[in-house]
Amino acid sequence: MSNNWRNYVLFFAQEHVAFRSAEITSLTQKFNIPIKYSVNHNEQQPFWLVELPDDKAAKDLASRSISLRCILELWGHSNCTKNIHTVVHNYVNSNFNELKSVFDKSFRITVETYNKHITQKEKVERIETFGYLPIKGEVNLKNPEVNWWYIEYYGLDNLNIPEKPIDIVFGKWLVDGRRSLLKDISLKTRKFIGNTSMDPQLSLLMANQGLVGKGDLVFDPFVGSGSLLVAAAKCGAYVMGTDIDYLMLHAKNRPSRISQKVREKDESIRANLRQYGCDQLYVDVLVSDFSNSIWHKSILFDSIITDPPYGIREAIERVERKEQSKPNTKTENDVHFPSTSTYNLSDLYDNLLSFSAKHLKLGGRLVCWLPVFKSDYCEEYLPKNNSLELVANSEQDISAISSRRLLTYEKIAEPCAELEETGNSEIIAEFRNKFFTYGEETRETRRMRQAELRAHGKRMAMLRANNEHKSSA
Repeated sequence: MSNNWRNYVLFFAQEHVAFRSAEITSLTQKFNIPIKYSVNHNEQQPFWLVELPDDKAAKDLASRSISLRCILELWGHSNCTKNIHTVVHNYVNSNFNELKSVFDKSFRITVETYNKHITQKEKVERIETFGYLPIKGEVNLKNPEVNWWYIEYYGLDNLNIPEKPIDIVFGKWLVDGRRSLLKDISLKTRKFIGNTSMDPQLSLLMANQGLVGKGDLVFDPFVGSGSLLVAAAKCGAYVMGTDIDYLMLHAKNRPSRISQKVREKDESIRANLRQYGCDQLYVDVLVSDFSNSIWHKSILFDSIITDPPYGIREAIERVERKEQSKPNTKTENDVHFPSTSTYNLSDLYDNLLSFSAKHLKLGGRLVCWLPVFKSDYCEEYLPKNNSLELVANSEQDISAISSRRLLTYEKIAEPCAELEETGNSEIIAEFRNKFFTYGEETRETRRMRQAELRAHGKRMAMLRANNEHKSSA
C-alpha cells in the first residue's frame, strides 16, 4: 500500500448493519474519495480498518454518514492484548516528532467493548496499561482536546463470548459522524407525520445512497408526509413530490398520533421543512396519479427517492379509466372526483423504472424499496431496465418470512423502448396476496394452538380432580 496514505478506523453504530456498506460506497463516490480496506475486512464488524488519503477525506466521509459513530486515527491494531501495547509503543516512537504536541493537551481515554460488558474498574485497569504514553496534559473527561479510544471486539455471537477479545484497536478521535441529525429530525417532534412516515435514519441513508447534494433537484413520486423530502433537504437539495392521496397532501386525513384527535391547521410537508430551516428548498407537492405521468419529457431530476405503497398499510391506487360515463350521474357544473382502482404492484415498479430512465439525468440515481418473500427471492426477482444499473441492494427484515430490499439504480444510458427490460413481474404482483394469505394462516394456526392449549388445560384439570377424589375416597 502507498506510504502516502494514512490508516483510520471507521467506528459504526450497530443499527441497520446491512446498509452501512452501500452508504460508505456511495459517499466515497460522491466525494471522490479513494479507499482501501484491510485484508481481513468484515462488513459485519463494528469497526473497519481502512486507508484514506488524508484527514480531509475522512472528515468529508463523516460529514454525511449516518452509520458512522466516529472516525479514529489508527495508532495500533492487534488480536492480542499484550501485543497491542507493543504496536502502539512502536507507533509513538516512530512518529514522535509529529505527535509530541498532542501529549501536551488535555485528554481522556474512552474504553469500548463490543458483545461483552466490563465493569468501570476493569475499564480503569485497561486505561492504566497505557502509562507508557508520554502524556503531560491533564485529564478532562467532559471536553478534552484529545480523545483516545480503546476498543475490544468479542465477536458477533452473544451466546458464545470468548474470554479474550478477538480484535483490538487503539486510536485518536478525529471526527464524529452525522448521527446527531437523527435527534434533530426525530418523528417524535415533527410537525406533520403519517402512518408510514419513514424512520429518519433510513431516510438519510436513502439520501446518501442517492448521492443527494447541495443544489440538486430531488423527487419523490409517492411522497406521503414527505419524510424523504426532509432528508434530501437536510442534504441541501431542492425537493418536490407527488401523491394520489389528496387528503394526505392537504393534511386532512386522520392524525397518526394517538394523543391527537384532529389535524392542526398548519400541518403540511412545507411546515416540516420550515421546522428544520429548509423552507427555501421546498419546490412543491402535487396531487397526481403516477400511472399517468404529468411531466414534460424535458424535466430531469438529480435523484428520485421513494417508498412506494405495497398495499399493506397504504393502498396502491391509480385513477380508474372508464370508456363510457354512466348516464345521469353528473352535469357540467358538478365537481368531478375521479374514482380509483387497484394499481398492480408489478406495474407500479415497471412504471417507476421507466419513469426514472426518462427523467433522471445521466448518472442520477433511483433509490426505492421493494417488498419480497424470502422464499421467492432471487436476483431475477428484481425489476430491471436497460437504462439503469443496479448498484446497491440491501435487505431489511419485516418478519420471519418477508423483508424489503432497498434498491439503488444509477442511470447509465438514455432509454430505448425496444431494449426495455423488466424483472419477474408475477412474483412482485403476488406479494400482497401472499402477505395476507400467510397472515390469515398464521392467525388460524394461532387460534388452533390456543384451542389445543385450552383443551389440554381442561383435561389436566379433570385428571387432577379425579385423582383428588380417589385420594379422598
